[in-house]
Amino acid sequence: MPEGDTVWQTARRLHTALAGDTLTRSDLRVPRFATADLTGRTVLDVTPRGKHLLARIEGGLTLHSHLRMDGSWQVYGPGERWRGGPAHQIRAILGTAAHTAVGYRLPVLELLRTADEDQAVGHLGPDLLGPDWNPDTALANLLADPARPLGEALLDQRNLAGIGNVYKSELAFLARVTPWLPVGELPAGVPERLVATAHRLLEVNKDRLDRRTTRTSRPGQRLHVYGREGHPCPRCGTPVRRAEQQDRISYWCPRCQSGPTG
Repeated sequence: MPEGDTVWQTARRLHTALAGDTLTRSDLRVPRFATADLTGRTVLDVTPRGKHLLARIEGGLTLHSHLRMDGSWQVYGPGERWRGGPAHQIRAILGTAAHTAVGYRLPVLELLRTADEDQAVGHLGPDLLGPDWNPDTALANLLADPARPLGEALLDQRNLAGIGNVYKSELAFLARVTPWLPVGELPAGVPERLVATAHRLLEVNKDRLDRRTTRTSRPGQRLHVYGREGHPCPRCGTPVRRAEQQDRISYWCPRCQSGPTG
């Protein structure tokens, strides 16, 4: 599932493949930008911002995309078979003499002026993997609405950018509270540790192919609770539970984590 670390890896892969090279192919398969032609322009850089991707292109243009739940960008070499999905799922193609980047199932794809990037990402809070990371600002944002459930506050990208459903459940487990506990009821010191842990986990996972929040890389044991409904809690052995939380799924241990449940 694309979260801040996955988007960071995608940006690095696209930047390595495209930055500094001239586009020889450009195909944006969304109605609004279907006639846009970027060929002949140089790709300047590809930068992640939370869960957003910003591909800056010569001439003051930025191609903004968001992966949401199942979008992806794949990079292929000359003659390499495209295998990211069927052709009807392709939303963007950016090609140079050396590489072709193909965007599949992109729910957000827009071409805007680089000077107007704030229209797309200006609402975001501090980026957990960005140069603007500020734990004090993130903490203040997170606690601004004391009655808000922790899970909802963590997923709100205006508070801190980069956390998705996986990290939401894992962070609540590590804090020993349920995702439904109001942030104003978090025990003393927990909010600060939670923000620090979020930053540490994304930092260590941005360079891993197999995301993990535990100390093992064994399949099925890389995460504490996410995706492990019915499996024993790694801390106490109680079966992990799952429930909907604002149209998303939360996982938690009913014994180890205190607070209300869904």
